[in-house]
Amino acid sequence: MSRAARASRTVLIANPSADVYGSDLQMLESVSALVDGGWHVVVMMPADGRLVPRLRDRGAEVRFVSFPVLRRANQSPLAFAAMLLQALLAVPRMALVTRRMRPDLVYVNTITLPWWILAARVARTPVLCHLHEAETTDRKVVRQALLAPLLLADAVVVISRSVLDAMLAAHPRLHTRARLVYNGVPQPPEPPVPARRGSPFRLAVVARLSPRKAPHLALEATARLREQGRDVVVDLHGSVFDGYEWYLEELKERAARPDLRGAVTFGGYTSPIWSALESSDAVVAPSLREPFGNAVVEAQLALRPVVATAAQGHLESIADGRTGLLVEAEDVDGMTAAIARLMDDPRLAEDLAAQARAEAVDRFSLERYAVELRKVADELDPPAGSR
Repeated sequence: MSRAARASRTVLIANPSADVYGSDLQMLESVSALVDGGWHVVVMMPADGRLVPRLRDRGAEVRFVSFPVLRRANQSPLAFAAMLLQALLAVPRMALVTRRMRPDLVYVNTITLPWWILAARVARTPVLCHLHEAETTDRKVVRQALLAPLLLADAVVVISRSVLDAMLAAHPRLHTRARLVYNGVPQPPEPPVPARRGSPFRLAVVARLSPRKAPHLALEATARLREQGRDVVVDLHGSVFDGYEWYLEELKERAARPDLRGAVTFGGYTSPIWSALESSDAVVAPSLREPFGNAVVEAQLALRPVVATAAQGHLESIADGRTGLLVEAEDVDGMTAAIARLMDDPRLAEDLAAQARAEAVDRFSLERYAVELRKVADELDPPAGSR
């Protein structure tokens, strides 16, 4: 008998896409945690994609339903109005789907799907939202509007204290519904070994190629190190959102200039990431804002020293000078100096990597994540024996 057939409770998970990046990959771990906890998991998405076979491998059922997704590209008045009209038309359909399925819980993955929270309410089903976003740069009225649907949720899982603080700054009343559950990050399949420190010194950036993730800053730091006569190269592992192809072209144009020519590789989306990390000497995380930062934890688990911006979630996964090196966001000089420090002091690099791995194994394990996430789900729909 399959795990789904044995399950006594059903959870409907709404996910914005079939991408395989941070919040999508974390949702995979949520699926595993819930399936292992006796839930029948049904994941709703608007279209097929690379995430689907991974979901099925984890024991989830996948269904496709058309619904809009809130994106930055929708924030012009005309685009927002069009998306809102789509959402208003979609909510009755989503509520009907929910009623017919009769799940015990609706789990909305990210605030980009606020209409699923409303649809769950219309269907009179307990609803949990997993909040991965920590927007602090928008005007307060905008942040309040974006997060207002959370007031309809029964519980909100936040992935870091940075996300919690940003949410409560907009709506303090959400304090009683918030549940802090740090992401669970898989370990490499084999015990990691320290960097071999050959020549050139190889940097890795693992992130979406977007202005917010700011890999262009890592390129500038690499250029400055090379101007100092240091043999440094950088590998970019990531792809762009639709509509951001212009940014990739800017990165390629910068990489083609004489001071970086031949020193930058574009690896595209890379999964699993472990072989790329094993080939690196250090990892750079240059994000301007980062609610959590799975890539930092992956680097720590891979025994690679990290230079990261002191941005939101990085402050929670890195203790400066003990488990990595922190620099101010957009401080290319500081980033350059921190990388040079790792190059000049191999013992420091090894100590940072070793201490970071020891803490990451404990703080961000999949086992801890599964226990904490199931606890939240069980609060909203207790197992039959405990009701």
